[in-house]
Amino acid sequence: MRLKDKVAIITGAGSSGPGIGTGKAISSTFAKEGAKVILVDKDLDRANETLELIKSEGNYHGGFAIAGDVTSLKDCENITSKTISEFGKLDILVNNVGILAPGNVINVTEENYDVVMSVNLKSMILMSKYAIPKMIENGGGSIINMSSFLGLRSGSVFESIPYSVSKGGIIALTTTMASEHGREGIRVNAIAPGYLYTPMVADKMTDEQRELRRKASPLGTEGTAWDVAWGALYLASEEARWVTGIVLPIDGGILTTSPLSMHHHLK
Repeated sequence: MRLKDKVAIITGAGSSGPGIGTGKAISSTFAKEGAKVILVDKDLDRANETLELIKSEGNYHGGFAIAGDVTSLKDCENITSKTISEFGKLDILVNNVGILAPGNVINVTEENYDVVMSVNLKSMILMSKYAIPKMIENGGGSIINMSSFLGLRSGSVFESIPYSVSKGGIIALTTTMASEHGREGIRVNAIAPGYLYTPMVADKMTDEQRELRRKASPLGTEGTAWDVAWGALYLASEEARWVTGIVLPIDGGILTTSPLSMHHHLK
């Protein structure tokens, strides 16, 4: 029970399709470890599905599903105030909402760029705007921002300038927030997943692309949302009390490779 009596908000807590996305896996893992979980999703049915999963696993210690658009200041304020009115405090915020849109700098549409930057990056700022003051009242807290290895280097099977730029921005946001709110007891860290196989990408790739992604990392195995959930659990827990401003890659080692070493793995 590494999160016993902790209150956690997880955004993007539903999965975008059949299977387990990072939001669902983190929510389930946090509940299993004793947290009260506030499950935020634009689609209430998806958030409720995660809540039902937690209850069916026998790990429900309190919490609720709530519909919210985290690009909306009003919704972010509402999510935070409902959490405080229910539990009186907030310990953990997982900024997990993320979307993909295609395009390199030549062919990306302005609309796609704006919506991805808003959903992936601005949402984290808006949620933190309301969460941090409540955490300060409670003596501190832990914020986990979901970035990507694509925020650190290129290498996707999808061309997505908006996605990569937003994920790079999340890393700068994380280090800056950690620096600015450390004295208030707020720890802020990012996770940079590698080639996970989740509902977000499942319908966008062929079996061949999936196999290529698996083979690309030194470990040669496929990452799942559960791998990310274990990392989030560590960063949320008291075990990480002296850890802030880091980017934790959970990527099977993909960040250690070059095209030459990838060629070696793929043989």
